Amino acid sequence: MPHQIDLNSDVGERPEALRDGSEETLMRHISSANIACGVHAGDEETIRTTLRLCAMHRIAVGAHPSYPDRANFGRREMNISPGEIEAYVFDQVNLLAAAAASDGEELRHVKPHGALYHAATRQAEIASAIGRAVRRVSDALILVGLAGSPMLGVWRGQGLRVAAEAFADRRYEADGSLRSRTYPDALILSAAEAAEQAVRIVEQGVVIAVDGRPVEIEAQTLCVHSDTPGALEHLIAIRGAFRQAGISVMRLGA
Repeated sequence: MPHQIDLNSDVGERPEALRDGSEETLMRHISSANIACGVHAGDEETIRTTLRLCAMHRIAVGAHPSYPDRANFGRREMNISPGEIEAYVFDQVNLLAAAAASDGEELRHVKPHGALYHAATRQAEIASAIGRAVRRVSDALILVGLAGSPMLGVWRGQGLRVAAEAFADRRYEADGSLRSRTYPDALILSAAEAAEQAVRIVEQGVVIAVDGRPVEIEAQTLCVHSDTPGALEHLIAIRGAFRQAGISVMRLGA
């Protein structure tokens, strides 16, 4: 069977990138978008603008809910209860679903942002709270989570559809976790290296950890963060490498 993969990116987080057109340029190279819901970043205007770009470029629409921590861009874990997490996630996903519907678009997936995503990979009660919130909006939504992590099993157990995610622009530890951003080498800054990692994940189901060991990984979607330095160059290199390898890009839910 030919190889295929979804390419996603977190968007709607930087109003200046929407104003100067750089966000749209980047979005031409992805198939699914995770849209900031106005909590860690974004607002009603950025949501509407990003939804229009998704429609224009036939990109699958996703919600990108976060901890309510705009000051830290949602990248610091918060000590709040699972019930509070469920309420915050529901409000954000419901907001995106309503905004998409009013523009004639359909919300396809949900990908937690930043510290909330990483907390859910380790803590079943947080993953479960996210799943409950998503089910309240629609049990047809796809939940995107880290490939190989327990969060996917939690969501499957709640009767939700899942998509395992790998990262083209992040380095991995030997246990399959992402290398912490506290390390200077956490991000892959070379477009050629990002493309090589992307092709290896799709073709071989493997990433090379920071200690040189191969780590098995099975993913249905690959992420390139829009705020990674050189993100556009990464995506161009990845799409070029995919064409050479005969890998097709298919949006989530297609």
